[in-house]
Amino acid sequence: MYDDVLIPTDGSEGVERSLEHAIPLAIHHDATVHALYVVDRRVANASSGDLHDEIVDDLETQGEEAVAAVAERAEEAGLDVETSVIHGTPDTEIVGYAEEAGIDVIVMSPEGKSPRERIRSLGSVSDRVTDDATVPVFLIK
Repeated sequence: MYDDVLIPTDGSEGVERSLEHAIPLAIHHDATVHALYVVDRRVANASSGDLHDEIVDDLETQGEEAVAAVAERAEEAGLDVETSVIHGTPDTEIVGYAEEAGIDVIVMSPEGKSPRERIRSLGSVSDRVTDDATVPVFLIK
């Protein structure tokens, strides 16, 4: 039923709770786990020049660490894993990745918010993913 499980990660504590549900789900279905981090271009574009490059580099490093943490947990459970760090708007990129990669279910926490969202209260990435995704989205509180 589920061959590919997407776990979007922002490195927050909410991801750990998502993994507690996503890993057993993937094991039960012998699914591949996809760990995805989106470098939020809105945060990166808020600066220019050397500061912009430094912010992007920092976000990419955070992203690599975040997907590596998900991959480690999935691999420890004996699952196949694919990791991606991409640039864009998180909700749009998560939905797009799900469609392009043939994802069957998205498992995520509604608690992680980007720094810009915390400042401007733009709403929840998970709310927008739930609204726009064409596959089931499991929100783990």
